[in-house]
Amino acid sequence: MSLFRLVRPIALAGIVLGAAFALGACSFSPVYSGTLASQPMLDLAFAKPTSRLEQVIYQELSLRFGSSAAPTAPLATVTVASSSGAVGLSVTANPNKLHRSTVTATVTIARRDGSDARPMSFTRQASAEYTTSGQVLADTAAANDAAERAAKAAAESLRLAMLASLGR
Repeated sequence: MSLFRLVRPIALAGIVLGAAFALGACSFSPVYSGTLASQPMLDLAFAKPTSRLEQVIYQELSLRFGSSAAPTAPLATVTVASSSGAVGLSVTANPNKLHRSTVTATVTIARRDGSDARPMSFTRQASAEYTTSGQVLADTAAANDAAERAAKAAAESLRLAMLASLGR
């Protein structure tokens, strides 16, 4: 019994020291300050939205990146395509039907500083599911909500792609 009491603290100390050494190699850097924040390509101006889904994506991106009013800031333009359709076939008499809303979003970043650099483009797709029940108002609200959720997910994916590409 006394051997167990001796081995237990030694094993615990070994585990703690091993975890400390393993985590000692890790480093953390904030996404919105330091090197990434000083990237001029991340200081974006955003175009005006032409649809509700574009507005959702512009809002998400400007919330994460901030928005610049400088005339030489790169201009980010978003285009959105959405589709909706039923998922599978139901053989039951249940009036509730599963649908999926898919949003494909493309953001194009064009330099406005006089350089002849080609615009950068990123495209991402996201889906969200919803249920219809045959009530027109509820079905429309569910479809709109699913499209907005898919647009927010696509915006987050676009943000990460932009950070990965422009943060270098």
